[in-house]
Amino acid sequence: MMSRSYTNLLDLAEGNFAALGLAGGGARRRQGSFGLKRMSRVMTVPGTLSELDGEDESEPAATNSVASDAPSSLAADRMIVVSNQLPVVARRRPDGRGWSFSWDEDSLLLQLRDGIPDEMEVLFVGSLRADVPVAEQDEVSQALLDRFRCVPVFLPDHLNDRFYHGFCKRQLWPLFHYMLPFSSSASATTASSSPGNGRFDRSAWEAYVLANKFFFEKVVEVINPEDDYVWVHDYHLMVLPTFLRRRFNRLRIGFFLHSPFPSSEIYRTLPVREEILKALLNCDLIGFHTFDYARHFLSCCSRMLGIEYQSKRGYIGLDYFGRTVGIKIMPVGIHMGQLQSGLRLPDREWRLSELQQQFEGKTVLLGVDDMDIFKGINLKLLAFENMLRTHPKWQGRAVLVQIANPARGKGKDLETIQAEIEESCRRINGDFGQSGYSPVVFIDRDVSSVEKIAYYTIAECVVVTAVRDGMNLTPYEYIVCRQGAPGSESTSEVSGPKKSMLVVSEFIGCSPSLSGAIRVNPWNIEATAEGMNEAISMPEQEKQLRHEKHYRYVSSHDVAYWSRSFTQDLERACKDHFRRTCWGIGLGFGFRVVALDPHFTKLNIDSIVNAYEISESRAILLDYDGTLVPQTSINKPPSPEVVSTINTLCSDRRNIVFLVSGRDKDTLGEWFASCPKLGIAAEHGYFLRWSRDEEWQTCTQALDFGWMEMAKPVMNLYTEATDGSSIETKESALVWHHQDADPGFGSSQAKELLDHLESVLANEPVTVKSGQFIVEVKPQGVSKGVVAERILASMKEGGKQADFVLCIGDDRSDEDMFENIADIMKRNMVAPRTPLFACTVGQKPSKAKFYLDDTFEVVTMLSALADATEPELETDSADELAASTSSLDIGDEQSESTDRPIGGS
Repeated sequence: MMSRSYTNLLDLAEGNFAALGLAGGGARRRQGSFGLKRMSRVMTVPGTLSELDGEDESEPAATNSVASDAPSSLAADRMIVVSNQLPVVARRRPDGRGWSFSWDEDSLLLQLRDGIPDEMEVLFVGSLRADVPVAEQDEVSQALLDRFRCVPVFLPDHLNDRFYHGFCKRQLWPLFHYMLPFSSSASATTASSSPGNGRFDRSAWEAYVLANKFFFEKVVEVINPEDDYVWVHDYHLMVLPTFLRRRFNRLRIGFFLHSPFPSSEIYRTLPVREEILKALLNCDLIGFHTFDYARHFLSCCSRMLGIEYQSKRGYIGLDYFGRTVGIKIMPVGIHMGQLQSGLRLPDREWRLSELQQQFEGKTVLLGVDDMDIFKGINLKLLAFENMLRTHPKWQGRAVLVQIANPARGKGKDLETIQAEIEESCRRINGDFGQSGYSPVVFIDRDVSSVEKIAYYTIAECVVVTAVRDGMNLTPYEYIVCRQGAPGSESTSEVSGPKKSMLVVSEFIGCSPSLSGAIRVNPWNIEATAEGMNEAISMPEQEKQLRHEKHYRYVSSHDVAYWSRSFTQDLERACKDHFRRTCWGIGLGFGFRVVALDPHFTKLNIDSIVNAYEISESRAILLDYDGTLVPQTSINKPPSPEVVSTINTLCSDRRNIVFLVSGRDKDTLGEWFASCPKLGIAAEHGYFLRWSRDEEWQTCTQALDFGWMEMAKPVMNLYTEATDGSSIETKESALVWHHQDADPGFGSSQAKELLDHLESVLANEPVTVKSGQFIVEVKPQGVSKGVVAERILASMKEGGKQADFVLCIGDDRSDEDMFENIADIMKRNMVAPRTPLFACTVGQKPSKAKFYLDDTFEVVTMLSALADATEPELETDSADELAASTSSLDIGDEQSESTDRPIGGS
C-alpha cells in the first residue's frame, strides 16, 4: 500500500488538484508559455544516447552528440538557476499603469553569475516579491524574460501562503534550526504568522509539493535538457529534483542548501523525511556550507535509507542505484566588488565622520542581525552586561551598537524575544549609563548599506551570537570594510595598520572558516563575556595578524569562487550522463533513475532458451538466497516449484546444475535432499559435492582452523560492545553481523573490527572482508568465483567442455563468480563462441551483463529452460563428472557436521 504522500504526488502529476483539496488549476492554466518555445523533451525510456537524440523515429539521429568532447552544435551550455524568489525588484509605477523592474544587487543569485563562465547563459526561475494580477502576468513574464532573462512563477495567494508560511517557515525552517513541535499551540495560529514549531500539517505538505510542481512546469517551458544545467537553491524547493528527474532522466541537476541541515535525531522526526531525502538524491550534486551539515545529511541517508557514502580522491559520493550523487562542502562568500564600491561612495564619508565624532574615545562592539528567535541578540546583551560587571574598566568606555533588521514575521515567540531585548537595553543603560554615555545603542530600523558600512568601519569588534544560522556573512563584510577600498585615500579612513576582531558563535556556518576568531557558545553567558573582553583587550599586533589572515581568506573565497567551484564540480559529476543506460523506476517520491552500463541488459528468455536448445554441454550455477527465494522471505526452504524445476534440469545428461551458496552444507543438503543429481557448493564453495550420493569434499587441502580460536575472542569483544550484533559460526568461516545494530555505531564498529582482525590474523592463511552488514573471516582462496572456475575445469577434463554457461546471483559474493565467468573464454575453459549468461537479480551496478528484476523472473526463466529440457536423454551425467574430479587437487574429504547457525547467501 502506497503512503499518502506517494498518492499525493501521483495526483499532482496528473493535475488532479481536486483530489488534494487545492484550487488553482485555472490560475495554473492561465500561466501560458508567454511566447516561449517549448523545448523538446527527453524520452523516459531506457536506451543509449543515440536512441534519444531524435524524438521522431523518422528523423536521423543528431551527428553531434552531447556525450562528445566537442561543444553541442545545437546550443551552448546554459545554467538555469531556480530559487523561491527572483533576484529582481518589482514596483508598480506611480501612475498605476504597468511595472518597473530592477536587479536586486544584494541578491546572492545575481552575484553568483560572476563565477559562471562568460559563454554560459544564465536564466533565472523563481517568484516575484509582488502581487501581480492574473491579467498582467503574461505581459510581466515576457518583459522579465526579454530584459532580465528571468522566468517568473506565479503562485495563487492561498497556495503561496500554505507553501511558504505554512510549510517552509512553520515546518522546515524551525526543524532545520533544531526546533521540535512539542505542542500544537503554534499550529493553531494563522498560516501568515511567523515561523513556529507547529506540528506537522499534511495539507501544508501537499501545498509544498504542488508549489514545487508549479516551479517544475516553468522550468520545463524553457529547458533544453541535453544542454542545460539546473541549479536549485534552498529548502523551499527540495522536492523539485524528483519532478525534473522523472521528466528528464539525464538532466544535470545541482542543489545547494543555504540553511543548516539538522542531525539525524532531529530530522528523523519529520513525517516526510524519506520523501525529501529521496527527492534530493535525484540531484547529481548536493551542496552544503559546512562539513557538519553534510555529515548530518549523510547520517540521515545511512540511518533512514541504508545508503553509505564513499570518499575517493577528495570527493564524497553516495552510490544511489548506479548514479553517484556528489556531496559538495563549500561556504558561500561575499561579493567583493559590490562591497568595495560601497566603500568608495561619497555618502560613506560624512556618515563615517559623524560616527567617529559620536563614539570618540569609545571602544565600539557591533552586532548586525535580523530580528528573529535564532539570532541570539538577547544572549549578546546579557554577555555584554556581564562583561561590564566583571571588568569595570570598560564601564564608560565600551559601547555595544546593535543593529536589528526589522522582523519579517509575527508570533508569540518573537514578541517575547523583542520584549526581553527591550528590557535588557533599558536595564543595562540604567545600571551603567552616564551623562553622555549609553553602553547599548539599539537600532531597530532599516539601515542602508552605506550606513552599515560606516558602522563596520568604526567597530573594534563584531559579535555574532546566533544560536543557529546557516552561514551569516556579517563577519566577512566587517573584515572587508575594516580593510578599506584598495587605493582609497579617504581623510576619514581609520588610520594605522588594518585590524579587526571577531567573536562568533560556534553554531553558525562561517565559524569554521574564521580560524582567527574567538569562538563561543552563546548559551554560556560568562564565556561569551570573557570572549568580548579578550577581543577588545588583545594586543594591537595580534589583532592585525588575525585580520590579515581573515582578509586573505575572505577576499580569495568570494561568491564568484563559490559559484565557480560548484559549477565545476557539477560538470564533473555529470560527465558520464549521456554514456550510460538510464531507467526511471518507482512511484511518487520513490522514483529514481537507475544508471547502468550500456551493455547491461535484461535477460531475454527467448534468447537464452534458443541458446540452451542448441547446446550440448551446459553449466548452470545458481545462488540461493535472493535468487531462488526472496531475501526478505521468512520461509527460507525452497518451494516445490523450485525443487521440481531443478530436478527437471538435472535430468538432462547435457546439464551440470550447481547450487553455489554461502549457507552451510547441512542446511542445503537437507533442503535439497530430493534432488539427487544436484551439485552443491556450500559456504561459498569451501564444501563441494557433485550429487547427493557423493561425499562432501573441501576445495583446498586440509587446513588448520586454529585461527578461529584467535578471531572468535576478538569478535566476542565487539559483539558485547555492540548491541544488536551477533556471530555466525560456520565450519570454514566466522561472520560478524551488525544489521540489527544502530546503523552509525554498527558501521563504525565494523570498520574497527576489520582493522583489528587484519592485525591479529596478519600471518594466518585467511581473508578478512567486509560486506553488507557483515565482517567475514574465511580461508584464502575460497570464493564463488574459484568454485565456478573449478566446475568448468572439471567439465573440460571430463571431456564435456561447456558450450553454454548460465550463472545467476544477487549479492556481492556473486560478483566474484561473474568476474571469473567473463574471463574464462580467454583461458579456453569453454568451447569457442560459448554463450555466457552472467545474470544478477535486480537492476543495479554489476559485473554481470544481464539482469532479471526479481526471484519470480528467475524461477520463470528456469521453468522455461526446464520446458526445453529433454529428459529422455537422461543418464547419470553428474556421476561421470564426479569421477573425473579425482584428477583435480580438491583436498581431503571432510564429512563431519555440527549444528551451526543458518547463514545467508
